[in-house]
Amino acid sequence: MSPWILPLVLQIMAMVTVVAEIFIPSMGLLSIIALSLIGYSLFLVFTTFSMSVFYVVIGVDLIVLPVLFILGFKALEVSPLSLKKKLSASQGVVSQSPKLKNYLNCTGHSLSTLRPSGTALIDGVRLDVVTDGEFIEADTPLRVCKVTGNQVIVCRLENL
Repeated sequence: MSPWILPLVLQIMAMVTVVAEIFIPSMGLLSIIALSLIGYSLFLVFTTFSMSVFYVVIGVDLIVLPVLFILGFKALEVSPLSLKKKLSASQGVVSQSPKLKNYLNCTGHSLSTLRPSGTALIDGVRLDVVTDGEFIEADTPLRVCKVTGNQVIVCRLENL
């Protein structure tokens, strides 16, 4: 048997294992196997052939492995294994609580120190709030300035 066949077979098996890692969730087990195969094949090339052949094999690995990753992830995009469902508001998916918009321009006071996030009592309801970066002491009068996403942004009442 030729001395180059085993390192070549190990390299091919490592490349197949790298592609399999992209499609099969193995918690890194396939990656460890692929690294072991590449490491052993490089060891065989290092001990069997000249240094120039060793450097060529490392260079090929440094070029082929990133290309395999890119092509594997591109194939995963169109694969039936990937999630293609998009969530939209027409399907009833809401990223923001509709009740939070009702607190816009309401007043209350901070229950905790806001640096910049904390808790406030707005219209008798305890809410997690944030400021625009301003430090606000506890028991300071507040007004809800803005509601974005699931954030209730408050301002000092006397600054308005």
